[in-house]
Amino acid sequence: MAFVTHQFIRKLSSTAVRNAAIKHVTIIGGGQMGAGIAQVAAATGHSVVLVDMSEDILKKSAKGIEGSLKRIVKKKFADKPEAGEEFIQKVMKNVSTSTDAAAVVSGTDLVLEAIVENLKVKQGLFGTLDKVAPEHTIFASNTSSLPIADIASSTARLDRFGGLHFFNPVPLMKLVEVIRTPTTSQATFDSLLDFSKALGKHPVSCKDTPGFIVNRLLVPYMMEAIRLHERGHGSKEDIDVAMKLGAGYPMGPFELLDYVGLDTAKFIIDGWHAMEPQNPLFDPSPMLNKLVEEGKFGKKTGEGFYKYK
Repeated sequence: MAFVTHQFIRKLSSTAVRNAAIKHVTIIGGGQMGAGIAQVAAATGHSVVLVDMSEDILKKSAKGIEGSLKRIVKKKFADKPEAGEEFIQKVMKNVSTSTDAAAVVSGTDLVLEAIVENLKVKQGLFGTLDKVAPEHTIFASNTSSLPIADIASSTARLDRFGGLHFFNPVPLMKLVEVIRTPTTSQATFDSLLDFSKALGKHPVSCKDTPGFIVNRLLVPYMMEAIRLHERGHGSKEDIDVAMKLGAGYPMGPFELLDYVGLDTAKFIIDGWHAMEPQNPLFDPSPMLNKLVEEGKFGKKTGEGFYKYK
C-alpha cells in the first residue's frame, strides 16, 4: 500500500511538473554565477528570489546586477535613455532577496543552487529544502564538476532533480548544459529545457557524467597542456600562441587556466581522479599542485602561470 501511495504521489508530482511552466525561481548563492542567473531570469519576466547567507552579500549581488544591466542598456538603449531606465527598473522589480532559503521556497517552481563546489554542503542544502518545498518544485544544481545524482541523493524527489550548468558571464554566454540523471523524469527534463529556452539560452542535453560535455573536453585539454609543459615539450607562451593561431582558440590553455582559477582546476581534476583513478586523463599535475599550494590561483590572486600585478 505504501508503495502504491508513493507511486501515486510521484505520478501527481510529475504531472504537475509537466503542466506548469517555471515562473518563480529561487536561486541559492549570490555570487557571480547566482547573480548572473538571477539577472537573466528576471530580465525574461521570471519572479526571482536570490538567497545568500548575509545581507551584505545580497546587497553586493543586487548592485552587481544593476551595474550589469546599465552596461547592457548603454548599448541597447543608446538613443532611448528613458526606455533603458524603465527596463532596469522593471528587471530589478522582479528580483527580491532573502537570507532564509527555507522560508522562501514554499511558492517556488524551481530551486537552483549555485553555491560552493562541496558535495556535503550541497546535499545538506537540498536535504533541508526538500522537507519544505512543494511537491511540484524542481531542484537543480549549477555544479560544473560534481555528479548530479550524488547531490540529489539527499532528497526524496529524485524524479524532480536535474542539472542546469550555466557559463560565466551568464548574461553573455548562450549555452546551458541541461543534465539528467537516470531517475530524472522526462517531465522534469522537458521543463528544464523549456526554462533554459525561456531565458534566451541554447540548451544542450547531457548525461550525468564527469564534466558533462564542455568541462569533460576542456579540463583534460588544459591538463594535457600542463603535462606538455612539464615534459619540456613547449613553453607555456608557445603553447598558448600555438592554440590561438593554430586552432583558432580565443585564449591559450594557460591563459584560460589563469582565468578559470588554478584552485578550481585542481579541485575538479582531484575529484575526477578520486572517482576514476585509472583514467590517465584525470591524473593530477605536480606543477598545478605546487602553484595552488603557493596560493597562486591565477588572475584573482595576481599570479598563476602568468603574473598580473
